[in-house]
Formats: sequence, C-alpha cells, structure tokens
Amino acid sequence: MTSSGANNSTNNTNEETKTTIYSMLTDQPITIPDSCLFGTCRPVSEFEKLNCIGKGTYGVVYRGRDKISQEIVALKKVRMENEQWGLPISSMREINLLLNLRHENIVELREIAVGKSLRSIFLVMTYCEQDLASLLDHMSQPFTEAQVKCIALQLFRGLNYIHKRFIVHRDIKVSNLLLTDSGCLKIADFGLARQFTLPNGTMTPMVVTLWYRAPELLFGSKYQTTAIDIWSAGCVLGELLCHRPLLPGRSEIQQIDLIIDMFGTPTEKIWPGLNDLPSLKNFTLRQQPYNNVKQTFPWLSNAGLRLINFMFMYDPTKR
Repeated sequence: MTSSGANNSTNNTNEETKTTIYSMLTDQPITIPDSCLFGTCRPVSEFEKLNCIGKGTYGVVYRGRDKISQEIVALKKVRMENEQWGLPISSMREINLLLNLRHENIVELREIAVGKSLRSIFLVMTYCEQDLASLLDHMSQPFTEAQVKCIALQLFRGLNYIHKRFIVHRDIKVSNLLLTDSGCLKIADFGLARQFTLPNGTMTPMVVTLWYRAPELLFGSKYQTTAIDIWSAGCVLGELLCHRPLLPGRSEIQQIDLIIDMFGTPTEKIWPGLNDLPSLKNFTLRQQPYNNVKQTFPWLSNAGLRLINFMFMYDPTKR
C-alpha cells in the first residue's frame, strides 16, 4: 500500500504527510504521521547495506555505511520470524544491557534503526573488521606471547566491567570476541547475558557453547555467577596459546572427559557442593588424579601456569 501522503493534492500542502506501516500483531496496515513514524529511531534507509558479515541464532549482521556521516557500522537485523508479540526476549535483553554499557572493550550499541515494517528492526553497532575465530582460522603462525597478553588483558578488562555491574555474559567464545584493525578487542553478542543479584536466582544451565562451558553447568547447576565467564575466558586463553580449541568435546560426556584429562577428577574435597549438583548422577567420573596443565603449556612461565589454573578452578567460588 502506498502512503496516503503520496496521494495528497496540491491543495493540501499544509497537511502532514503520512506513511503506512504494518502491525507486528495483526499484519494489518496502519497509517500514521511521518513525524511519529520512527520516534527517536532513524529509518534504516539512511544506512547502506554493503555486505553480510555474519548469521547467528538471533539475527543477521551486515557491514553498512551511514549515508549521513559516511561512517562504516555494523547493522544487526533482529530475527523475528517466530515472534507474534514484539521483540524476541533475547534481543530485548541485549538492547537493554548494551544501551547502558560504555567501555572500550564492549561492543557499542549506537542506536536502533527501523524499516517500514515494525518487523524490520536493526541494531546499529560499532563495526569491527574481524572476530577472533576467523582470525585464528586464517593465521599461519600462532599468536606471540605478547599478542596473547594484549588480547587477554582486554578480555579481562571487558569482563571486569560487566561483572562489576552484576552482568554475566554466558557465551564467551572466540567468535563473540571482535577485533578492530587497530587491535582493540570488543566483547559482543549479549543475547544470552543476564543481570544477577546476590544471592543468585536460578537460571537455565543450557547456556554457553559446549567447548567453553564450565563444569558446574555440565553438572546441571542453575546457580550461575561470573565464574562461568572466567572458565570460558580460560578456554579462550588456552585456544590462543595452542592455536586450537582447548576442550573440543562433541558431547557433554566427552566434554567432561576432556576436562578431567586436563585438570584431574573433581572431588567434594576440592569442590564443596559437587555431590549436590543435580546432573552429577548421570555421569561416571574417571579417576584421574593429575593436573596436565604444565604438560599442555610447557613453554608458559610459572605466573602463566598459575593464571591458567586459577581460571580453571573446579570450585566456582575460588575461580
């Protein structure tokens, strides 16, 4: 349907032009004044889509250009195929969190842009030239020790910033860590992130990509703290050092086996509360008394080995 403004006669030049959009609830056309169409949001037509740079569970990401400022940005189109009542809850959480986060190592949500249909919503974000996963895939040589330290320090700074604000990311992995050409790391994709309170409320344990998932989640704990992000960050650090995924399990059972191979078998003595975790009864834990971190990273200094071991403490309260 064309906008009614297009049909105004020359005798009605003082009338405000109007545009037809479509309801997200009924898909029926709604005609509203142009001045109310976008509110404080800009129309996505003010951005040029250059190319698709990523697809995920919660949306498609484009490299775009702001037609007004000529700045290159990332445009994340919110996936809404199955939504009848508005924005997906994951996108609402991500928007709510990112609008209140401003840090050098957190991806910045600049604004929200909308298309003609209210089903067409875009998050306008800082553009980063690559993510850590694609960079690792295309590197012929591993990162140097200095490069690993630089990346790790930025990751820790970003995590420290959100953790101080009682936010747990819950999906730290190399593909969610973006890098600019100047080497600035930015934590992205807050679709699974949650704010938590003390004492912690319960949350679903089925979060965090398997290779980066903390053992308390594998054993069914619904009480999640920032410790799950620290475990995931340890997996990222190990991946940077080894130039391959550190714990690439194909199933939860194999993931636990790989963790035990690396860090030894957890016990109630070193992890108080282990025996109370709801899914522990589903697993038979092999007896492996040795920690193999030093054998995995023989080139690391004692300080580096201590850092790795602290990030992979079984007891979340000590991690």
